[in-house]
Amino acid sequence: MPLSAFEFIAVILACAFAGSAAAEPFIGQFELKTLESAPGSLEFQSQNAWSWNQPARRIEDDDTNGFLTDENSVTRERYALELEIGLTHFVKTRIGIEFEKERFDEPVSIEQANDFDELKLAEIGAEVIAIVLPRNGDGAAVGFVAEVEGPVNQEEANHVSLGTIMEFRSGRWFAAAIPLLVHSFGGDTEETESVDDKWDFAYAAQIGYDFSESWSWAIEGYGTVERLGSSGHPSDSAQRFGDFDQHRAGAVVYYTHAFDGAQPERQATPASALGSSADIDGMSLTVGFGLLAGLNGNTAARTLKLSIEVQF
Repeated sequence: MPLSAFEFIAVILACAFAGSAAAEPFIGQFELKTLESAPGSLEFQSQNAWSWNQPARRIEDDDTNGFLTDENSVTRERYALELEIGLTHFVKTRIGIEFEKERFDEPVSIEQANDFDELKLAEIGAEVIAIVLPRNGDGAAVGFVAEVEGPVNQEEANHVSLGTIMEFRSGRWFAAAIPLLVHSFGGDTEETESVDDKWDFAYAAQIGYDFSESWSWAIEGYGTVERLGSSGHPSDSAQRFGDFDQHRAGAVVYYTHAFDGAQPERQATPASALGSSADIDGMSLTVGFGLLAGLNGNTAARTLKLSIEVQF
């Protein structure tokens, strides 16, 4: 990887958005990052999710504040807009914004504890992906990702994510796994509390099958294990209610269309890999649609996923 790429990673890791509140469990976008890159390549991405049958909020009396509520991450709607840019054949970057309709972090009454705030711009972020073992056709590929995200309102936790991207293709079958370590930092906490600079573990995984050059199907899983070991400084709420792991899994169908007479060759990565429609010369569109089921009581029972990606 060229020196400029190392410098770019250093800039991302050094970026610190201003202070934030006590950290909730980190819930990333429901997507699979990919290991295809080319100098000057561009891809617009829209990652969207709607969740329902949310877990009820835990509430207990508190002598200091009147009542105390849990800090689980509960979001009804999420809309992310991103632009991915290929820098070299081995390095690419992405910048984006995210709109969310999430549960009130600090409800003013017990009646408001399970209500949702209005839809608003919630986060901005940037990432860099380095491909250390590329793949052309069948076989394995390996890369690394570094991402930083921060809240626009400066009232929630910032996150730095560091992880590995692993892919494997055999014929029409494709598999990918992305384990991540996620660090929370910054803090607009109460005077008596310390910043909860904890580490979470997050993951995304997929097994997919190509039915044709245009259609593919995948089983995907996404999850978070909150607070590794005794990391961070749990807030009063975290000490009272504990941490909140979340896990989802479900089926997703993908369709890829090549425009302007572009001819898709045998894809190095299927449409289901949620990145570029690999090896397509010209403009292409990939749409993914599926339903994820919550696998524990901390997770919304159902999450509808829609991804729209345009490569040009």
